Amino acid sequence: MAGALLPILVLGAVQAQSQFREQDIERRTDLQLAAERTAARAKSRLDSAGVLLQALRPEALEVFCQPRLTALVQRLDSLEGLARVTATGEAVCASESLARTPPAWLVQSRSGPWFQRLRAGESTVLARAPAAAGQPPGLIVALRLERPLGAFDGAMVALVPLSALQPDVADPALPEASEAALTDAAGALLIATDREAFAFEGDERLSGWVERARDTGSAVFEAETAEGRRVFAGAALAGRDVYALLSAPSPGLLSWARLNPVGLLLLPLGAWLAAFAMVMLVSERIIVRWLDYLERVAAIYARGRFTVRPIQAVNAPAEIRVLARTLDDLAETITTRDAALLASLAEKDALMREIHHRVKNNLQIISSLLSMQQRTLKDAPARAAVGDTRQRIAALALIYRTLYQSDDLRYADARVFLTELVGQLIANESGRGHLVTSSVEADSLVVDPDKLAPLALWLVEAVTNAQKHAFTTHGGDLKVRFRVDGETSVLEVEDNGPGVDDSVRAGVGRTLMGAFAKQLRGEVEMLPAPGGGTIARMTFATPEAVVPMDPADLGTGAGPSR
Repeated sequence: MAGALLPILVLGAVQAQSQFREQDIERRTDLQLAAERTAARAKSRLDSAGVLLQALRPEALEVFCQPRLTALVQRLDSLEGLARVTATGEAVCASESLARTPPAWLVQSRSGPWFQRLRAGESTVLARAPAAAGQPPGLIVALRLERPLGAFDGAMVALVPLSALQPDVADPALPEASEAALTDAAGALLIATDREAFAFEGDERLSGWVERARDTGSAVFEAETAEGRRVFAGAALAGRDVYALLSAPSPGLLSWARLNPVGLLLLPLGAWLAAFAMVMLVSERIIVRWLDYLERVAAIYARGRFTVRPIQAVNAPAEIRVLARTLDDLAETITTRDAALLASLAEKDALMREIHHRVKNNLQIISSLLSMQQRTLKDAPARAAVGDTRQRIAALALIYRTLYQSDDLRYADARVFLTELVGQLIANESGRGHLVTSSVEADSLVVDPDKLAPLALWLVEAVTNAQKHAFTTHGGDLKVRFRVDGETSVLEVEDNGPGVDDSVRAGVGRTLMGAFAKQLRGEVEMLPAPGGGTIARMTFATPEAVVPMDPADLGTGAGPSR
């Protein structure tokens, strides 16, 4: 969205770039014109100095030379001193400013380049005055004097201070923060309003601008200084000796903004922000809030609640309404499918419970038939064998009863099953012999019927053996313990009978117990109990468990059950 509105800013940037180029051109032009104006004003002042020297020829000075020269210097701010030099280079008359402390160029004028040039025939010479103590930098304007027959007769000399020739930085036509300076023919500074603005980096002062200014009258260039990138314009000020140099900051990337910040910066930015805000507002009202609404509805569907329908989307735009109808159809389809699946699952659950119930009933019928057959038998061992078989069938029937009575047909809790099985085994024999009490301590372990069947049959054999061999002559106490210790589990049956004998070790029950233990990847031990009696122990690999009915009991001993 923000990118779509970028053309507004791009247009503003193009306009800014155009303004930037125009500003740069104007800055360079202003500097060049100012340098040329400075050169023109300097030439005018130097011409005025030449006219003054022409008027002050020796014959016009007469005997009042020094007072007259001093008075002229005091009246004219553009002059620092006046002097008369003979043909031999001797200063015979000078204003008080030069006579008080004669500079070296005047005392030794005979050997000076400017004097030699006059002797050679030049009528007027402009030369830089060497620096002298107590005197500001200046420019020598020398006029050749001749005798009536044309012989060299010395010179009239005027010292013009460089400060009088320096460009005026207060000129309103100059760019902001402009600085001015005068240089010599090598580009070295003579005087400057701010020397840091002309402190070129490296050898940029030798880049040839002086030659261009000498040849064409002016030169414009750009260079790096101690104050940053700046634009320069130079012009020949006086012959080949002095040059005017103007400097202004180079326009930066945002300098155009200072020219017209409203039109070039704030207006495009404001237009972009206004357009962006309007688009955001419209999209929020038309699209985003409806998308948020549909997202909340989808989140409710993700939690399995398909009764909520996006009815509020009837007022949304057409595309949102299509999406809302799609979500509504999806919820309706899922609800219908879930109802069908739940109905099918309930039907299958009822069928499975019915199957388990019928299997249990069939096993009970078989057990009843065996009971009838047992009563007709006269042989005691045969009767006992049939009774043992009945108990095994009853244990299997109990498994199926536990399954169809449990919440989940696929699993059963070992603690609940073992408690019921022990109670059933004790109850079946309660009216045929002495009184036997029982207790069950079992951990909760929810397992599938395939693992529960050998566990139940082993317990039937262990309890039956205890009933046959420990409680035949008298009653007693039967203890069943089931513990889950991580990867292994232990099932124990303890009685307080006479103890283990050889007949128990070699019996059929012992053989069956070993077979059932192998199905559970376990082993069987027959141990004497600490207080007398026998402990039948099976240690086996813990079957894979699911979440038990009572998760707090998983891996912990449960209280005794009777």
